Amino acid sequence: MTAKPAATPQSSVELPVEAVQARRFEKARSAQATAVLEDYVELIDDLLASGGEARPTDIARRLGVTHATAIKTITRLKREGLATSKLYRGVFLTPEGHGLADRVRARHRLVVDLLRAVGVPSNARNSMPRASSIMCPMSRSTLSHSFEAPVEASGSLGSGRPALP
Repeated sequence: MTAKPAATPQSSVELPVEAVQARRFEKARSAQATAVLEDYVELIDDLLASGGEARPTDIARRLGVTHATAIKTITRLKREGLATSKLYRGVFLTPEGHGLADRVRARHRLVVDLLRAVGVPSNARNSMPRASSIMCPMSRSTLSHSFEAPVEASGSLGSGRPALP
């Protein structure tokens, strides 16, 4: 008698309905695209504040992308009403772009304050790539419930430490 090969178990993974799964992936792609725009706006704001000029070449170098990628994303920023550019003068933010840069910077401060409050060493905090984009779904009110002091309007934590159970 020959041994029968062991039957491979059928996968019992249930996939979501196609439309539901497509919506989930679309939300993830949209969030990533938004994070990219936020990186650009924040960097442009920093470059303008430090040197008065944000050239596409400088933006590309600092973000580690090609010049063509930077130009494509800057075009998106302009289409979204967040930036303008002047021939031979670089990129400038619109009032909406400055507002977004301020909000992104406040969120970054909030995340750094949170990491500091829970004891993450500064060298680890500084090496984390865009931790705030990972934590975007957390709202100020959610964070406030986790800390004794409320989250300040500036986006930073109060002087409180994580509440102990």
